Amino acid sequence: MKIRLIFLSIFVLAVLPLAASGQKDSTQIDFFSGRVETVEWTEGVIADFQALHPDIIVEHEYQNDASNVMKIKLASGEVPDLTTVVTQDFIDQGIFQDLSDEAFWGRLLPSVKDLCTDLKTGKQYKVATNVTMGGLFYNKAMFADLGLKDAETWDEFVANLSAVKKANPDVTPLFLAGKDSWTLGHLIEFWVHGIIKQELGIPGSRQAFLDNELGDLAFDVPGGLMESFAAALLELQAKGLINSDAVTATYDNQKEAFASGEAAMINQGMWVVGDIIKLNPAMTRNIGFGPFPPVMDGYRPMVLCAEDSVFAVSANTENSDAVFTFLDYLFQPGIQKEYCELRGMPSAFTDVKADWSPISADVSRAVKTYVNINFSTEAPSALSVDDAGRLIQELLTGAYDTPYEFAKGYAEIWNSAYGN
Repeated sequence: MKIRLIFLSIFVLAVLPLAASGQKDSTQIDFFSGRVETVEWTEGVIADFQALHPDIIVEHEYQNDASNVMKIKLASGEVPDLTTVVTQDFIDQGIFQDLSDEAFWGRLLPSVKDLCTDLKTGKQYKVATNVTMGGLFYNKAMFADLGLKDAETWDEFVANLSAVKKANPDVTPLFLAGKDSWTLGHLIEFWVHGIIKQELGIPGSRQAFLDNELGDLAFDVPGGLMESFAAALLELQAKGLINSDAVTATYDNQKEAFASGEAAMINQGMWVVGDIIKLNPAMTRNIGFGPFPPVMDGYRPMVLCAEDSVFAVSANTENSDAVFTFLDYLFQPGIQKEYCELRGMPSAFTDVKADWSPISADVSRAVKTYVNINFSTEAPSALSVDDAGRLIQELLTGAYDTPYEFAKGYAEIWNSAYGN
């Protein structure tokens, strides 16, 4: 009996290492995202990837207020291996890996690579998979019934919204989704930063934001851009041209109101189209797209035409090979085609052909007709679109005595980020 036990023990000790050597250790990569529209789709892609690569575990974390959650993560030394949350401040801190020599650039539009290029170093610390457009979406049938067209001045814009209110008292002329603060922050991106980009050009405005040399376009100039914006938004509120719950309504509320015909116009990007059609397929041919009119005289209407869906890789990740294996899978033409059609925006990859939107003709017209602007990627992280949106929440709830007080408050936060 003792001999048998000794033999069994020797056998087990001999076999266990062999069994262990046959098992492949798994690698976990932490993927942090803030894309509200694609959580379910992303989870499905990750599941398919892991079926092919069981040795790589992708932990996908999504946060609605991603820009501020990212700041908390970085403050505690927790840097995700892969993220969609990228700002100039994060790049300056050396958080992200240099992607300049990656093979995927050969498949991407040169213009997108330019927009992904860091002005300080000439390197690329992020990669974008898409081009997006942003502006004002409107109910085509409603506008046609009233004989309305794209507003090219602020007065024309107010007149359009007033016409909607008069003809359709139960319809919200412009529906704001202020509880999701990033949707309000985009108003500053378009109506304020957009004029700076129009005045200085894209390269010039990027450098001016980076160096905080805005001159007469600075945010605290009396009678200037930011004061004009605040006054314009308060005008819409005073005239009942935005929803009374503009500060508490959610992004979902905004989509539902537009899809149901309860709202005539919303401010968004192409990422919203798929969700609207999903809510109401009859809207497929009833979604119009137009520009943001300038809040100051002397400027032209603007539409966003910029890089979208960016990724950045941690400079200190210990799982670089696994991260790039996942990105290689994610960047496959078939998967990117799905993504384009889900989000309703064209691909930045030249080898991806997608039927990306039923309103592509309308969007193309607007992009060709009006001034094109980009995202304010060089703005300080202390004023992310979420942060800017929270200031607008305060503006709409009466926290500032005058539009100029709002402009000064914004400028103080902006300038403090530069040590001014």
